[in-house]
Amino acid sequence: MNSTDSKHFYFTAETTSGGVVQHDFTMGEVTGALWSPETGADRAPLVLMGHGGGNHRKSPAMVGRAQRLVADGGFHVAVIDAPGHGGRPRTEHDEREIAAMQRAMAAGEPVGEIVVRYNGHLAERAVPEWRATLDALQELPEIGTEGPVGYYGLNMGTAIGIPLTAAEPRITAAVFGLFWYDDALAETARRITVPIEFALQWDDEHIPRPSGLALFDAFASEEKSLHVNSGAHKELPRFEADSAVRFFVRQLRRS
Repeated sequence: MNSTDSKHFYFTAETTSGGVVQHDFTMGEVTGALWSPETGADRAPLVLMGHGGGNHRKSPAMVGRAQRLVADGGFHVAVIDAPGHGGRPRTEHDEREIAAMQRAMAAGEPVGEIVVRYNGHLAERAVPEWRATLDALQELPEIGTEGPVGYYGLNMGTAIGIPLTAAEPRITAAVFGLFWYDDALAETARRITVPIEFALQWDDEHIPRPSGLALFDAFASEEKSLHVNSGAHKELPRFEADSAVRFFVRQLRRS
């Protein structure tokens, strides 16, 4: 079965809490989740979210951001597990790269080169899956093909989201951040002209400050905003999630 065939899109479970409906779904080999407002039959914009490395579609960060986007923005929000993450098996290549990252971290060595290389490999696999997922989601009557689409992804979600946004004209606004500059990734970022918001941690112990700033600078968007906060890599303030909601409300709900 082709893992990117939207004809094999199925809902597998449904739960409702606090006015938010969560559907689990599969599309071939891909596992995902869709959060939607519990009430209201009107169509609403869709936000695609990419999770970070080592996490999955329903990690606490993904659930929390999805609930904010639904409750405060009225959006539909979809997340799929990246290859080798969540409900998806790892390949031998995945295992080698993960082991290399773990060895570098244990030795106190920089991991950026390994992460950029591995995440680039994952993006090559994930971008076609995301585009097929978007095809399938837009067939749902509550989403449709006419509404705007946003993308929200940090860390590995940025490594996958930049080539996805560059390739996918249906994405009209994006939130990125917390990732390294790389010549190939920056060249892709230069093809992006939609409005973006970019998060950077000033005291990031993994991503050198000039590297994060250079990646932000690479985007060709006329409307782009840099959000810099003090703190380490995993100390991104929670209020940045609220800022992302406001950003998507401005960009995706314009008349």
